[in-house]
Amino acid sequence: MSVYNARPAPKQGVRLQRGHDIVFPLIEEGADRVPSKIRDAVLIVNPTAGGGKRVRQLDEARRIFRSAGIETELQNTTAPAEATVLAQRAVRQARELVIVCGGDGTVNEVVNGLACSQVPLAVLPAGTANVLAKELSLPWNLSRAAERITRAQYRRIALGLAIPEQSSGEPRYFLSVAGAGADGALVSAVRPEIKRKAGILAYWQEGFRQLTRYDFPLFQTTMAGSALNVDASLVIVGRTKHYGGPFKITTEADLLRPEFELAFVTTRSAWRYIAYLPLIWIGKLRSARYVRFYKTSSLQCATTGSSPVQIQVDGEPAGRLPVEFRIVPDALTLAIPDSV
Repeated sequence: MSVYNARPAPKQGVRLQRGHDIVFPLIEEGADRVPSKIRDAVLIVNPTAGGGKRVRQLDEARRIFRSAGIETELQNTTAPAEATVLAQRAVRQARELVIVCGGDGTVNEVVNGLACSQVPLAVLPAGTANVLAKELSLPWNLSRAAERITRAQYRRIALGLAIPEQSSGEPRYFLSVAGAGADGALVSAVRPEIKRKAGILAYWQEGFRQLTRYDFPLFQTTMAGSALNVDASLVIVGRTKHYGGPFKITTEADLLRPEFELAFVTTRSAWRYIAYLPLIWIGKLRSARYVRFYKTSSLQCATTGSSPVQIQVDGEPAGRLPVEFRIVPDALTLAIPDSV
């Protein structure tokens, strides 16, 4: 596996921590991470997120930022992965804040551009689900969300890093949730054009179709610091309590703690998966048979049969097994609204 650097080279005041064959640039403890008064921000916008409805409120949100002394430079994305390039440019230019208005995929792209830098991230909700916005209790009205951002506290948090089988994808940071198995297959099967038109309904439609087609192969998982191996058909790797849509699964996950909460599903029965849906809805999945929860800083997953097992990162396809999910501490500065 090749060396993966989040930045071309570390800036002054940055130390390097090596974990196996991955190099992580990390900020020194006690470093000045956020300007005392933010005045300069880049606003990265996916104009197609969520059908483009919420981004029409951007003018009022920018006015609110301006009233608070924050000038925003609007930068629209026009292609996949462009948000990462724009965020990396903001780092090179030493911008004081990056605000992203888009769905989970756009947020993830920006996170991968900012990871292990000193440039803070704030989120204006848009898109199909936007797990991070839900986790931060941000209102979906962009004007009210902008007001909350102007009063936000800034916290240094850990990120997750998914390192998939080398030929299937590149290492990728994630802020909210990743997974392997059934949800990876679902995310990989949803066609982007259907997602743009149907939103969250595209996942429901594909989910029910997968129940009749997917064979739920088991794969082996190994947690850091544990001799316990769990054979699962699904593992959810949570940094957030929210999973997608209205659901919460890893309800003891905490963005402010450098660890994952894992949810393993160990059954291969499609009927049991169907039976779990009402339990998820009412928040009782922890009581379900064939579902187990653990906390860890690292998880390795490997196939045990011939069927390929796919992974997802923040709701986007990210390769296939084998994969390692790893906590990268002290990796991102995040704007936390005052209610969290």
